[in-house]
Amino acid sequence: MIVDCATYRDGRRVEGPADFSDALDAVRAAGDGFLWIGLYEPSTEELDLVSSEFGLHPLAVEDALTAAHQRPKLEVYPDALFTVVKTLGYRDADRSVETGEVLVFVGDAFVITVRHGQVSPLGGLRKELEGRPELLKLGPAAVLYAVCDLAVDTYLDLSATLLADLDELEAEVFAPGRTRGVAERIYAFKRQVVAFRRASAPLLDPATRLVRGGVPFVPDDLQPYLRDVLDHLTKANEQVEALDRLLSDILSANLAQVSVQQNNDMRKISAWAALAAVPTMIAGIYGMNFQYMPELHQPWGYPAALVLMALVCWVLHRSFKRAGWL
Repeated sequence: MIVDCATYRDGRRVEGPADFSDALDAVRAAGDGFLWIGLYEPSTEELDLVSSEFGLHPLAVEDALTAAHQRPKLEVYPDALFTVVKTLGYRDADRSVETGEVLVFVGDAFVITVRHGQVSPLGGLRKELEGRPELLKLGPAAVLYAVCDLAVDTYLDLSATLLADLDELEAEVFAPGRTRGVAERIYAFKRQVVAFRRASAPLLDPATRLVRGGVPFVPDDLQPYLRDVLDHLTKANEQVEALDRLLSDILSANLAQVSVQQNNDMRKISAWAALAAVPTMIAGIYGMNFQYMPELHQPWGYPAALVLMALVCWVLHRSFKRAGWL
């Protein structure tokens, strides 16, 4: 359940009691550090044990147990600040977006991170933060900033990857004769953009609230860092909106191409049907076997009927060619 549990004082990791309850009492007594507990997909019993020790609100604990079904949000409770951040990853095998979640509890001298999914790595983040003691000196809210910063940077990287994939899709759409299966790819791509938007767009409100200040457990010294996160998040949201608009334009262009192709096919079918109708009509007239048809008794009657069919079909064929129907 507990991936890592560490005590930080003066921005550096120090040795502390093995039991997290004793470690929390120690840092609160010292008044110059905080405890960081990292959890990965804890069970109900495991999270209840942690929540009872740290006094977490039951509603926040319930949200933390609902894996991958929470919107990014910021909730202020009496004893802790609760934040949900969606994380995104990209699978090269099927070119799809994978989602995960990191839930962060920030309270008095503690921070708890709960991770869901495979695209929410925090081990590297912890090591990176331990190399920045000036940031960890700002307290447990520094971990919240780092989680948001890592997620938003991933959004920017993912938007660049999706834009490159979109360029390939656009070239495929406008390639001559490549309409089969393109609409399915466009819709599949649009689903990836929707998953992206569900992660990035709702996070804008919590990030804005953090930047405005006045949020419990978040010191004012973190404001420059939080403003940087908000700036990057705004850029990521603008990029995902641009991706969505481009996809809509590409889909409209593809549908227009399909419509034009269908019109061309219908014109060709109509033209060939007209060519086939002429000999059918002439043959039908002679098939009625009237007695008084002078050409029936002439040696040139049969060849003349064939020549007439060929002549009319030739004239129609040239006319359809000039009109672009064939």
